[in-house]
Amino acid sequence: MNNKSNKSVGGMEKSLASDSDHVRIFDTTLRDGEQSPGCSMNLEEKVRVALILEEMGVDIIEAGFPIASNGDFDAVREVARALKTSSVAGLARASNADIDRAWEALKDAVKPRIHTFLSTSPLHMRVKLQMEPEEVHQTIIDSVTHARNLCPDVEWSPEDGSRTEHDFLCRVVESAIRAGATTINIPDTVGYAVPEEFSALISMLYNRVPNIDKAVVSVHCHNDLGLAVANSLAAVGVGARQIECTINGIGERAGNCALEEVVMALRTRPDAMPFSTSVDTTIITRASHLVSTITGFPVQPNKAIVGANAFAHEAGIHQDGVLKDAQTYEIMTPESVGLTESNLVMGKHSGSHAFHEKLKDLGYGDLGENAINSAFQRFKDLADKKKDVFDEDIIALVDDTIQHTSDRIKFVSLQVVAGSKGPQTADLELEIDGELAKTKSDGNGPVDAVFKAIKALCPHTATLQLYQVHAVTGGTDAQAEVTVRLEEQGKTVNGQGTDADTLVASVRAYLHALNKLSTKREKTAPEALSA
Repeated sequence: MNNKSNKSVGGMEKSLASDSDHVRIFDTTLRDGEQSPGCSMNLEEKVRVALILEEMGVDIIEAGFPIASNGDFDAVREVARALKTSSVAGLARASNADIDRAWEALKDAVKPRIHTFLSTSPLHMRVKLQMEPEEVHQTIIDSVTHARNLCPDVEWSPEDGSRTEHDFLCRVVESAIRAGATTINIPDTVGYAVPEEFSALISMLYNRVPNIDKAVVSVHCHNDLGLAVANSLAAVGVGARQIECTINGIGERAGNCALEEVVMALRTRPDAMPFSTSVDTTIITRASHLVSTITGFPVQPNKAIVGANAFAHEAGIHQDGVLKDAQTYEIMTPESVGLTESNLVMGKHSGSHAFHEKLKDLGYGDLGENAINSAFQRFKDLADKKKDVFDEDIIALVDDTIQHTSDRIKFVSLQVVAGSKGPQTADLELEIDGELAKTKSDGNGPVDAVFKAIKALCPHTATLQLYQVHAVTGGTDAQAEVTVRLEEQGKTVNGQGTDADTLVASVRAYLHALNKLSTKREKTAPEALSA
């Protein structure tokens, strides 16, 4: 890395003495993360995720791709209006229409950023863009100039940057900075790079681009080879000062660099990587659970940092060591990521005031009177059925209640007859656009009967791709958390539902997926979303 005495960002000189070790966290859960099959979020869900990211201290939040659909535009605009401290970015291809649409959505933000991009690898230019390098070069200059005339903070990305010829990459990076880009993001779009190679690429830019000190260098790594975090950290080691990432590592194909992993790596190993971020790591677990609940993407048990087994020790020798001194097998504390032991402090005799205070303790802000009342009623129902009510139970039912508040199709009641003799039947009552509807269906087992009842009341052509159940806590009376994946005409959605009764949780999950299909149907699929 070049040892510069200062850098100019947006025309303002900044001393590296205070900034050289700070790594900006650019979260793209709402944009790249949402491109995961089945991962659509509606406007209210996007705002909820954005607010917890801002609370966490994320520097830049990429809220979406405004030209993709009216829903995406509205979501970016509402996120831009809601956030007070974080920068809000909107993605735009290298066209005036995209950039203008992005600026229209972002203009009310306290700190707006236009993120524009264009492919630069020989393969992408020839096959996807069908453009000559000189035409690509001029388009980059024109698009960045146009974006900078609208917004003081412009990020530019060469899509497929890790497979771009070095001479051409240096040339277009220099031109983008000269045209007004304040951040240069180098994507490993297809997750092809390895750490030594990727760090060498970043070093090459620092050594060969004469005006590189006028911009922040960023990296955006995909996880196709499982190297997104390693590549990102390698880039930071040679000068990159922004990492693009997502909660739980969600994203296209194998996903993106996981925010929780890269942030905790920097926090845990300052001896090897003497860099800092602004992220409050104690909010990581809550953010992870929120994103998992909204998207319907469960976190794998052995997932680093936020997986259920991340702080579990089964081997006897490990358990013995941890009991004597946690540092024998724990390199970070559960508390450092906001994971605390479940405390049984609520029960069926707890009142609404105590429940409200508990929600505040768990990090929930003002949910609104209707949501709190609905969540409290579900808590009382759960407390009547379940001997021990843990924090995880309350978090699960509150998140489940919130995400279904604005649904067109809502669960009302279910009665099931099951057993080995059959037939298995389901009596189901739903509220559809404010009107009650009932039906009774037979099935090959209780789940089949329940799902047939839903289809009778809500006719659709979607097919069931995944049905998955896991327990929120231990014990035979644990709440069930069900994930359902539906596919309709090439569009995939995940739904998630929670209840003490597995079949009720199944209905909630299926309805969540059906409600999300309406959001998915509206979205278009513009070319080249994957920078």
